Amino acid sequence: MTRATIIGSGPNGLAAAVSLARAGYDVRVLEAADTVGGGIRTSAATLPGFAHDVCSAVHPAAVASPFFQAFGLAERVDWITPEISYAHPLDAGRAAIAWRDIERTAHGLGADERRWLALLRPLSEHIDGIVDFTGNQMLRIPREPLTTARFAMRMLEQGTPLARGALRTPEAAALLSGVFAHANTPQPSLAGAAAGLLLAAHAHAGGWMYPRGGAQRIADALRSDLEAHGGVVETGVHVRDLGGLDWGDPNHGDVLLLNSSPRLALTHPDAPSSYARALERYRYGPAAAKVDFALDGPVPWANAEVAQSPTVHVGGTREEIWASENAVAHGRVSDRPYVLAVQPSVLDETRAPASKAVLWAYIHVPFGSELDATELITAQIERFAPGFRDLVLASHSVPASDREAINPSEIGGDVLGGAFTVRQALARPVLSRHPWHTPMRGVYLASAATPPGPGVNAMAGWHAARTVLEDAGRSSDLTDLFA
Repeated sequence: MTRATIIGSGPNGLAAAVSLARAGYDVRVLEAADTVGGGIRTSAATLPGFAHDVCSAVHPAAVASPFFQAFGLAERVDWITPEISYAHPLDAGRAAIAWRDIERTAHGLGADERRWLALLRPLSEHIDGIVDFTGNQMLRIPREPLTTARFAMRMLEQGTPLARGALRTPEAAALLSGVFAHANTPQPSLAGAAAGLLLAAHAHAGGWMYPRGGAQRIADALRSDLEAHGGVVETGVHVRDLGGLDWGDPNHGDVLLLNSSPRLALTHPDAPSSYARALERYRYGPAAAKVDFALDGPVPWANAEVAQSPTVHVGGTREEIWASENAVAHGRVSDRPYVLAVQPSVLDETRAPASKAVLWAYIHVPFGSELDATELITAQIERFAPGFRDLVLASHSVPASDREAINPSEIGGDVLGGAFTVRQALARPVLSRHPWHTPMRGVYLASAATPPGPGVNAMAGWHAARTVLEDAGRSSDLTDLFA
């Protein structure tokens, strides 16, 4: 039986493993941590009974992913789909709310009602076309050219200084800038607009759902399917060098897939110098400093609707968010940073003891920063939720400099697998129509450092597995694999 070894058990690594196991490969997954999941793990980081997601927490792209649709993730995991996709508090108890209902959202934005609908309704109504374009290699003809053209035009509008005049009310401008800031890029930017428009379209299409019990449920579902098809997972195995790794015989079809930073490929003894130089040019971007809080009760937001939303963008006005993100791009951290916060226990009673709550939050920081973000995050939330500080029972801080020890793929604390720029959306990590394929016989890349990039959609892992199957002259149809 042909052997496949996958290094790393993040969503992409497990997706590749499941695909190849179903295709008849003898699959072994090697994971450095003691538990599987990479960026989709859940742990008791603060106190017993409080379940915190280690990295990603809310997954708007997961159920819409072609891989996960074929896999049947919606049926394997208990999903919570909030009525509010995300909320954005402002001073004096004001807030902008992104309801899953786009009409309700737009109505709450006053003078920007028609502009919000014109911007996002065509994208949310054609979300499958957007997912097809953004979830695959972009060096190809898209399946829905008109939808892709609409998306590109809105990128140009929102990713340039033209964005200042596109939405005119403080509420609408803040609501959009908060979701664009997920990209951890300077604002405005084309890359930030691309990521933000996709997320905002998901907000009004399927919604920003998350798994009851935590992100670990996604990893557990994938592992269960892998083991049901004969695959095995070995935890506590940290592969730092490919030179001495026993992964079979590539001359007989055995394959090695790297769900890791591309840097690991540099340790392969047969890596050509030209390919090594290309990988060395691949850049990592700003990082994340994360803090988990165990709370004595729900966050006391000044605005009651914010209290209903699992995802909250805390950062004030568009101008404040732009200043915060641009400070990070210049190697600094704002005194009033953009905070991406998730309060899963608003709708998921399994995440904290009765009457208690959990809060997951991070800010963007320069690459490799040693900053403990606890006080900055606490102060920003207290600004919009007076009394928050008094509810904190315990907190757990992970500076950007420590993230690589938790997940080796997060170089310097970059949770996106590499700087998310227009250039690196095309050359990720190299410019190629088949970037999952390396020059080393039998070696493939299968991480967020390959298209389509970051996000829990498992598509990079599927593309890597599909490439393996096509190289072996095998069928690579998702429907056939998961029939």
